[in-house]
Amino acid sequence: MTRLNELLGTEFPIVQGGMANIATAEFAAAVSNAGALGLIGGGGMDAAGFRESIRRCRTLTDRPFGVNIMLMHPQAEEMADIAAEERVAVITTGAGNPARFIPRWKESGAKVFPVVAAVALARLVERAGADGVIAEGTESGGHVGELTTMALVPQVCDAVGIPVVAAGGIADARQLLAAYALGACGAQVGTCLLVSEECPIHPNYKEAVLKAKDSGTVVTGRIGGTPVRILKNAMARAYVAREREGADKMELEQFTLGSLRRAVFDGDVKNGSLMAGQVSGMLREIRPLRVILEELCGGCGAHLRELEQEVFS
Repeated sequence: MTRLNELLGTEFPIVQGGMANIATAEFAAAVSNAGALGLIGGGGMDAAGFRESIRRCRTLTDRPFGVNIMLMHPQAEEMADIAAEERVAVITTGAGNPARFIPRWKESGAKVFPVVAAVALARLVERAGADGVIAEGTESGGHVGELTTMALVPQVCDAVGIPVVAAGGIADARQLLAAYALGACGAQVGTCLLVSEECPIHPNYKEAVLKAKDSGTVVTGRIGGTPVRILKNAMARAYVAREREGADKMELEQFTLGSLRRAVFDGDVKNGSLMAGQVSGMLREIRPLRVILEELCGGCGAHLRELEQEVFS
């Protein structure tokens, strides 16, 4: 199997998640400089800021980087054009079917890796010309699907003939090794990078991730069809309570209006939307990106040898 780093020209077989308001040009460049593939997250930007971020990232790294386009963004069409015009090396997408954009992106020279939460979408984007897919399980932070990574990744691998990147619930070498065993060529990670020294989120946000326990996240919006995994806090509990009481979409949107920005920039851990995955309970300290990536990727061999001795001997 060809590893993701060989496909993307990176040192490590790791893609950084396209986290809105967090995945800035500076953070994407820092991730790329540390050896993985950094992504600029278009979800928290307007189109002009998106173009500016791409150009700024090029001044901060000479290594490959990419962008993530949320297809529910009101300026998604314009961002799709910008990504092609700027000849971005790698394009990932979320929250929709990017098939109509893929031919132009391919013409611009980009590698396209849509995020998928189900086999059906993986097959659709493969037919449209995607270079690979990122199969993201419900363990991840932010917008989530229903299937777990353990269930989703092997089914996607069996259904398509293009490379599959595993995402959701990956924060250490054991989980990366498991992703390989499921058929993935690498991984996309986000939550474990939130507690990197270089991550631009407020220190309060980082501290909340470090304090989280194994059951420290909750999915809001599942009843209304817009599921998002965040850390449990006052806002999350109020949201879920009103959702269960039958509040309409308009009322529920008031709970989350501007809440991600409050978390990222203001450090409001009570009323902010602290997007994070279920692996938050595994994270214990703030470390440099390079150290996180080296430990994540460097431990697979040791764990495989342990398995061979303990399970297969």
